[in-house]
Amino acid sequence: MTVVNVTTQNNTVTVTTPDGSTVVDAPVTTVLTASTVGPQGPAGAGFEVDTTGKVDKSVVYYDSTLGHFVADDIWTTDTLVLGGNF
Repeated sequence: MTVVNVTTQNNTVTVTTPDGSTVVDAPVTTVLTASTVGPQGPAGAGFEVDTTGKVDKSVVYYDSTLGHFVADDIWTTDTLVLGGNF
């Protein structure tokens, strides 16, 4: 985890990172955004969803014949119940 130390002394804010420091003097108004890219997880291996046939209120389900998840017009919130509301 990256740690950013912010200290306030004599109406100044100093943000120090491995790349350098930025000092902001008061009463100057400045927006300072500090960010760092975190570790990336594995790309969703093994979880494929076919949404090419999706319609309004599609429900995602697993189709063992296709071997992956599908969102299409076969199962929707309207086809899951008979005459009721989902």
